[in-house]
Amino acid sequence: MIRTRVKICGITRVEDALAVVEQGADSLGLVFYPPSPRAVSIDQAQAIAAAVPAFVTVTALFVNPTVEEVQSVLNQVRIDLLQFHGDEDNDFCRQFKHPFIKALRVRQASDLVALCLRFPSALALLLDSYKPGVPGGTGESFDWSLIPQELQTPVILAGGLTPGNVASAIEQVTPYAVDVSGGVESAKGIKDHDKICAFMKEVQHGDQQRDRLNPAG
Repeated sequence: MIRTRVKICGITRVEDALAVVEQGADSLGLVFYPPSPRAVSIDQAQAIAAAVPAFVTVTALFVNPTVEEVQSVLNQVRIDLLQFHGDEDNDFCRQFKHPFIKALRVRQASDLVALCLRFPSALALLLDSYKPGVPGGTGESFDWSLIPQELQTPVILAGGLTPGNVASAIEQVTPYAVDVSGGVESAKGIKDHDKICAFMKEVQHGDQQRDRLNPAG
């Protein structure tokens, strides 16, 4: 069975990071975008990253940052992966000599194919809901049928995922990974540990259902 990887984003507390690790998620996300209610300071990020053991990836999320802003975080916090949610191009994203993923907001399939070709250096593409003026974290899902089968880059599915719909998402999209933030929270930036547990169980359920429907895949 191919296992769908899981990233839980918007971590603001050490205790939530430990819950993410305990439940078996592959990555956690730290938001370095001040307008976000889930944004963390350098001190918060350092404490969280220090609590994360080996083999769990610490991801830093940025939205249209300056080079100096990204470099400052990399100089002060243990960061394994960069995630860009704004209008950054491939050259900007790859200049930091760190692996990166690029978030794309989905409106229509033809746009998505063209956009993917613009980021050949990305390790994966994170597909999120499109909402005018909002770079991500909308808490809303999008029409998963818009994701074309011919995408060559691994897909991370985001946007409105919850314990209630993630199994269906995995069955329909068969993404490489899923990314959740608000869907496992009790308040913005505060994770609900029971919801994290339920989400991880539903990811496993989705994997099992997908493999039953497509045993050869």
